[in-house]
Amino acid sequence: MSPTDEIVPVLKKLRLSGVLQTLELRTRQAVEDSLSYPEFLYRTMNDEVERRDQKQLDLRMRRAAFETHKTIEDFDFAFNPEIPKAKMIDLATCHFVRRKEAVLLVGQAGVGKSHLAQAIGHRACLAGHTVLYTTANQMLGTLRAARADQSYDRKLLRYTTTELLVVDDLGLRPLRDFEPEDVYEVIRQRYERTATIWTSNRAEAEWYPMFGDELLASAAMDRLLHHGTVIELTGESYRDPRRRGGPAAARQEARGV
Repeated sequence: MSPTDEIVPVLKKLRLSGVLQTLELRTRQAVEDSLSYPEFLYRTMNDEVERRDQKQLDLRMRRAAFETHKTIEDFDFAFNPEIPKAKMIDLATCHFVRRKEAVLLVGQAGVGKSHLAQAIGHRACLAGHTVLYTTANQMLGTLRAARADQSYDRKLLRYTTTELLVVDDLGLRPLRDFEPEDVYEVIRQRYERTATIWTSNRAEAEWYPMFGDELLASAAMDRLLHHGTVIELTGESYRDPRRRGGPAAARQEARGV
């Protein structure tokens, strides 16, 4: 039996079997480059650390349930110079997540709210935070069904415990039945405990009427804005037909070129 065969059960017992993926390569490197024992051990163990970190990142990304893979690097700030790039980059540092703050991205359809919200969520995953992305309709539909099958409290935990919740497209349709209370409850339970990004086509002033009750609206918005940042995104739509030829073509057409 070779030394490698003998080490396999030991690694498995220590739950380090991932080391086997690079052990042969690192052993050959140690011989060819005359690595010291500590250097060989460090490189082998570091491979395992990187493997585990990647595994955890993959898990966080799956659980985040993003609609598409969006990154800050992919966002074309040049196409729409009215987008506050500095503020977006600051959000991408995820300091607001650590401060447990809320962010409202508001503006007309097509300016990039969903892209930026998911891109910031992606950066939060990279930073080691737990993230959940959902559309407002999905969240409210889940909570509506949970009321019917008596699982409301358990389902609500899904939206109140993750370190960053991204709720996309709130206000596309009027809130009905218990939905204003559900939105309030998510806001209340996340207040000063976790961070949230909300995107909406409705301006800040239009959020109050959505709740259909002045006291409920006041209580919700007071919490939301206390440690919250409202960023209005304006400018051209990314879904404008002119953009089919790419950002450069759209800008040229806008200038009449």
